[in-house]
Amino acid sequence: MSDMKTARLVLDSRCGTAESPVWDSEASLLYFADIPRGQLHRFDPATSAHQVWTFPDSLGSLGLCRSGRILICQKQALAIFDLGRETLTPLAAISEPTGNRLNDGKVGPDGCFWVGTINESGDGAASGKLYRITPQGKVEIKVEGLKNSNGLAWTADGRKMFHSDTRGPWIDTWDFDTATGEISNRQRFADLTEAEGRPDGGAADVEGGYWSAGAGAGVVNRFAPDGQLVEKIAIPVPNPTMPCFSPHGLFVTTGLPKEPEVQARYPQAGGLFLLPSPVAGVPVTRFAD
Repeated sequence: MSDMKTARLVLDSRCGTAESPVWDSEASLLYFADIPRGQLHRFDPATSAHQVWTFPDSLGSLGLCRSGRILICQKQALAIFDLGRETLTPLAAISEPTGNRLNDGKVGPDGCFWVGTINESGDGAASGKLYRITPQGKVEIKVEGLKNSNGLAWTADGRKMFHSDTRGPWIDTWDFDTATGEISNRQRFADLTEAEGRPDGGAADVEGGYWSAGAGAGVVNRFAPDGQLVEKIAIPVPNPTMPCFSPHGLFVTTGLPKEPEVQARYPQAGGLFLLPSPVAGVPVTRFAD
């Protein structure tokens, strides 16, 4: 366990499950979601200003658009949110079993939105999928047989995609064609143990490394490009959900434990944390709307 980095709470948001942090480099703002409460959060680290928009559905993930709008994933549908007008324009619907919902998603180097589903029915079936959504709203199935699709990230050259199944628990890589969005040559990048936690959201750095939130273990796991675990960084709550690079360091969203007695032991759970980062992250791509 690394003790060279200290995670500090920068926003006591008390989210149910804070997720999908995305750094807007043009506005120097951080966006993130609270999945069960259907909320979009915006945080300004320079002033600590914090704004929240609430939607009538879960909000699994989000992406920045070239137009300045925000793409949001609701339970089984994607829409574009105009912040100025506060209007929501439908983009695409996803056909999944009733117990499934959209989960981790990011804009890929191809300008499309990649998003997976999670099976929340409790039957344990690997009924989830990974989708590619084009700016025209076309829905393409890319991977099947998933329990909890997560961990999407791409290397700086866009030629490798990281993807995890939190309940696998594994992280895989795919060769990625930035022109067509085709994926191939699936390889196992890492298998996780209880000590590393469940591989939740992830982020890639400019050196080809991969940073993965270790849910349940209270750590962020840093992997070398060859899949070797090189560092475990402690987070002072049990469930970190996703890291996000920024000029300020590495933001980490977190979730509340399910048990009330565990929540009481970790009053900062559900908050937004910040870690020093020794390396820069791969800049986010914007949806080509």
